[in-house]
Amino acid sequence: QVQLVESGGGTVQAGDSLRLSCAASGRTFRSYVMGWFRQAPGKEREFVAGIRWDGGRTYYADSAKGRFTISRDNAKNTVTLQMNSLKPEDTAVYYCTADYSPLGTICSISGCVDYWGQGTQVTVSS
Repeated sequence: QVQLVESGGGTVQAGDSLRLSCAASGRTFRSYVMGWFRQAPGKEREFVAGIRWDGGRTYYADSAKGRFTISRDNAKNTVTLQMNSLKPEDTAVYYCTADYSPLGTICSISGCVDYWGQGTQVTVSS
């Protein structure tokens, strides 16, 4: 079992930055691809970014490329999402995820996720 706890959400204005953090506990953190998904009101949950267990590979949704950066610290069992140049369309509940993937394959569909955090709200006003 892996427990994920997000923090860092809030309300910001368009163009601002926000940093989300996720603390993981439980099973060996290193075997998991960590990621972030989000869900806006009335929309399906969508992939944002993922990072391989060693941090050596990352993958981003087109909407996040060039603006968001995912990173992880295996010594601290944390993963972060730095979000810059935020837009109103980034408004959503953001979920930290863990996908058991010892080969490091990053999957961008929600069906691959083994564990979800409780979510943190990000609101971007125009």
